[in-house]
Amino acid sequence: MKYTIIGGGIAGLTTALAFEKKGIDYQVFEKTPALKEVGAGIWLAPNALQVLEILGILEEVKSQGNSIDRITLGKSDLSALSDTPQDKVKDTFGYSTIAIHRAKLQQILFDQIPDHKKSLGKGFQSFEKLSNGKIKITFEDQSTTITDFLIGADGINSKVRQQLFPESQIRFTGQTCWRGVANFELDKAFQHRGMELWGNQIRFGMSRILKGKVYWFAVALDRANQKDDPNMVQEKLLGMYKDFHPLINQIIAATPKDKIMRNDITDLRPMKKWSDGNIGLIGDAGHATTPNMGQGGGQAIEDAYYLGLLTNPSSEEHAFDLFYKKRKKKVQAIVNQSWTTGKVAHWKYGTGFRNFLMKNLPKTFIEKKLMKMYIIEK
Repeated sequence: MKYTIIGGGIAGLTTALAFEKKGIDYQVFEKTPALKEVGAGIWLAPNALQVLEILGILEEVKSQGNSIDRITLGKSDLSALSDTPQDKVKDTFGYSTIAIHRAKLQQILFDQIPDHKKSLGKGFQSFEKLSNGKIKITFEDQSTTITDFLIGADGINSKVRQQLFPESQIRFTGQTCWRGVANFELDKAFQHRGMELWGNQIRFGMSRILKGKVYWFAVALDRANQKDDPNMVQEKLLGMYKDFHPLINQIIAATPKDKIMRNDITDLRPMKKWSDGNIGLIGDAGHATTPNMGQGGGQAIEDAYYLGLLTNPSSEEHAFDLFYKKRKKKVQAIVNQSWTTGKVAHWKYGTGFRNFLMKNLPKTFIEKKLMKMYIIEK
């Protein structure tokens, strides 16, 4: 029985690798003609790292990234509201969080997949359910393939989902995010520290991803679908963050202008199911979340692990229904918590009260929430 995976991002490639390790027949198709170093950074928390360890690529990921041993939520002057060393996390799992360039992670995954099982430059167009129970997939170049099972791993704007569940809704948060990678070396105190700073309805996050490379993101309220002049975006951001600690402007200024990206922050309104018959969705295609919990990529990687775990390579039955039952509670809790956190971070009124609450949250409460999120069943 053959599985066809649409999408060669983190969700699709990790699923392909999980299937490869288990001997499940699959083929993965990606619309871009070549992998390029696009995107910025990603945090891989211990739940994702456990999966990557099981799949045999953890050491390579660690060598291409940077460990985050302290997570700080702070104010614009770098003073801490919440400061959480990752000692307990590291003692429990053997590692904390790894910050890595998204493109490097994608390349590591891509290189693990045998050449004959991956196809680039094959954009999905549509599917058709055939009378014999199989699925005919048509690509943008009008070529076709026949498969037993179809997995949509093609992101929040999934074409597979749009055809399968046309009523699904993408939600705009009212926030826009700029991202970049600066050619900058942080002081020793910040080299293994992930930080997010909350100002007056704007915020800024940063972490080192390699020596001399800092991943950062900047979030502000704005209307949807706005564009920046590429020649002016850096100057615009420097003005927006002029009241933050000088380090922030140094990082923005050290980023190539043409590498600064802008995307609206959106998620997917939680759905009552992620599959219909022998067609299923994983990752952002099924449950896209805002980035406020740092778990978008992590939950996609968990999806791949559990779908591989539940799938029987010799069975004619799919595991999509079991997969949904296994994953929906955790995933929907993260989607909801992330949405709420984003709203709280941009309160117009009551920021003093918000900061007081963040500063006085018991560390044991924060640690307990993190540990629960990081656990996976092996």
